[in-house]
Amino acid sequence: MADKVKFDLVSPERQLLSEDVDMVVVPGTEGDFGVLPGHAPVISTIRPGVIEVHKGTGAPDRIFLSGGICEVSANRCTVLADDAVEVATLDRASLEKRLKDAEEDLADAKTDLEQHKASTAVAVLREMMQAAGR
Repeated sequence: MADKVKFDLVSPERQLLSEDVDMVVVPGTEGDFGVLPGHAPVISTIRPGVIEVHKGTGAPDRIFLSGGICEVSANRCTVLADDAVEVATLDRASLEKRLKDAEEDLADAKTDLEQHKASTAVAVLREMMQAAGR
C-alpha cells in the first residue's frame, strides 16, 4: 500500500493543486471525511467549507470550496471545485460587505430563482466568514 495520496484540486479555470499528500479532509455534503492511503472508492458532493490538505507534520493547507464533487480511489483523491480560494487570503471586511449585499439581494428577491441564487450566495458567504475567522 502506498504511504501517500495523489491529490488533485481542479477549478473551472485551472488545476490548482496536484501533489502527493498524507491526508485530505473534505467537507462532504453528508459530513466531513478524511482520505488516507488505501481509502475505499467513493464519490461525494462537497458542501461549502474548508478542505484541509495535510503534508508532513506542519499545519495543513486550508482552502475554501464553494462546492463541487470529490472522487476517491485507493490512493487518489480528485476534487472538482465550483470555486476555490486559500483561507489565508480571505478578507473579512470584503466578505462582510459581500454578505450584506447578498442579504439585501435575498430580501429584494421576487422570483423563486432569485431567492434560490441569493440564498445560496448568503450561505456560501457565511461559511467563508466562518473560515476566515479561524
